[in-house]
Amino acid sequence: METINYIINDIEPFDISANIKDVQTVFNQLTYSHVPVEKDGEFIGCVSENDAYCFDNAKLLSDYQYALEPFHVLEDTNWLDVLEAFALHNSNVMPVLGIDNKYLGYFELGDIMSLFNNTPFLNETGGIIVVEKGIQDYSFSEACQIVESNGTRIFGIFISKITENTVQLTVKVGHTAMNSIVQTFRRYKYNIISQHEEDKFVEDLKERSKYLDKYLNI
Repeated sequence: METINYIINDIEPFDISANIKDVQTVFNQLTYSHVPVEKDGEFIGCVSENDAYCFDNAKLLSDYQYALEPFHVLEDTNWLDVLEAFALHNSNVMPVLGIDNKYLGYFELGDIMSLFNNTPFLNETGGIIVVEKGIQDYSFSEACQIVESNGTRIFGIFISKITENTVQLTVKVGHTAMNSIVQTFRRYKYNIISQHEEDKFVEDLKERSKYLDKYLNI
């Protein structure tokens, strides 16, 4: 997806010689976590709102150049990589650079999230299955094969949780054959994390548990 149309340039970067008091004033007027900073016309990093309020407002931004965060993306960066950059740097704005570190503007988190919202993973009708397997044993190709072998389309898959030993995959599939897909995942030694009304295996376990309780109480 093209992201270049989402570049906003209504905020002028601070020059490194700016007064901290002026930086704090701008943050009072904005809801952004960071604002860009330039030196001699080149982008050198971002100052965060949290840092700005901790700085001595009688000093200059140059006195705190060490605290600037140099994160940014390029104008042709893939939207998924842009989204990842937002997450990594805990920011709601992302500076966009062109040739020779030229500041072009910024992306806003909400705009990039809207691209994700328009993907089939979110806007196609279907079901979500969350499965878990050992970190050395899982396979994207295997998970896709499990879904497609049951005659169902797959709209997306991603790693939603990872630990030292296990990985959880979140899979978006069409509504058909949900129970068959769940059972096939189990046959391939995946643990089913999500709850499904169609999951006959779980219902059978519940019924057997009831019978066992009734037997033990006789």
